[in-house]
This record gives sequence, structure tokens and C-alpha cells, in this order.
Amino acid sequence: MAADSEGVTPLGRPRNRRDEIVSAAAEYFAEVGYHAAGMRGIADSVGIKGASLYNHFGSKEDILYAIALRMTKVPVEEHMLVLDEAGTPADRLSTLVEVHLRFLAANRVEHLVSLRELAALSQDHRERILDYRRYYQRRVRDVIAAGVRSGDFVVADPTRAAIAVLDLMNGVSWWLRDDHDIDALVETYVDYAIGGILRHRHGVE
Repeated sequence: MAADSEGVTPLGRPRNRRDEIVSAAAEYFAEVGYHAAGMRGIADSVGIKGASLYNHFGSKEDILYAIALRMTKVPVEEHMLVLDEAGTPADRLSTLVEVHLRFLAANRVEHLVSLRELAALSQDHRERILDYRRYYQRRVRDVIAAGVRSGDFVVADPTRAAIAVLDLMNGVSWWLRDDHDIDALVETYVDYAIGGILRHRHGVE
């Protein structure tokens, strides 16, 4: 992900060369396509020599995996924390929608590349990415199911509802631009997900 002016990533970690390579490679893959990209082109996009690039990544598939891992492992490790906080299922999922959308807005290109090029990953790498995605979906499903039991939500199938909520959020990467109002987007999508898909019953204890 791109680093800000203070030398940290959007996730608050210190900027390092691997982060720079992953961010630049994502932009390059998005521009020319993964299969047309070469290690020399990636190195040029970062502004380093090819030999230096190989000090960090052994192949472009390793770089693609790093991009996809960033977009799956980080959400599992960080976004899921909000589902463990106090509050109703609606409160916790509303917070998740906000966290998820802000993360995608900060990492839109990486997310698009990880979606488009999933099939280019090796089988082991692809399965690990899919495992993270399935775990994320299960956690969302479990909170939805808890909301159904408490009467917060009115849905017949928590699994399908979880897929619908995640598809709704992930879809913004295809059209979101830097000049869009992310605060307004979050407000609208919380309403779409919680009030629409999950049919939240306001005032239910």
C-alpha cells in the first residue's frame, strides 16, 4: 500500500522497501496486466535495479502473492478485532463495514489486482488466500447468525447474507475514485448492508 508523507503505511506500519515494491508492482500489474509484466518492468516502476528486486522477491508470482496476502491477511488480523468488541451485532457489523471500506479505499489498486489475478497464483498460494477469505466470511456469518437469534436481523440464510454483504463492499473497488467522499460512502453502505441486506430491526434489545 502506498505510504503517506510521514513514512508510514495506511495501516500504521513503518514504510519499507518491500511495501514500496508491492505498491508499485500493483500499479504496474493494473496498468499492463500481470501476464504481460516482467521483473525488469517492476524494478523500473520502483526505481531500483533488477538485482535489487531479487533481494526482496524471487519471482513476480511472489510479488503477486504479497499483494493478495496484504489484502486478505491484514483484514483477518485487524478487521476481525471489531467483531470481538462489545455491542449488538448491528453495531459490530456497522463498524466492520466502515473499517473494510476505508481499507479498500486506501488500497483500491492492490485489491483490484488481487481479485483479477487470483488464478495466476500457485495452487498453494491461492489456497492460502482463499482460506483467509473463507475465514473472514465465516466470522461475518457468525455475527449475522447471532443477530438473527437476537432478533436484530431478519434473514433466512446467514451464509448467503454474509456473501451478499462482502460482495457489496468489495464491489466498490471497481469504480471508487480518489475524489469520492469516503465518509458519505461509508454512511450509505452501512445503510445498504445493515438496513437493507440484513433488514435490521431498530430498537430490538
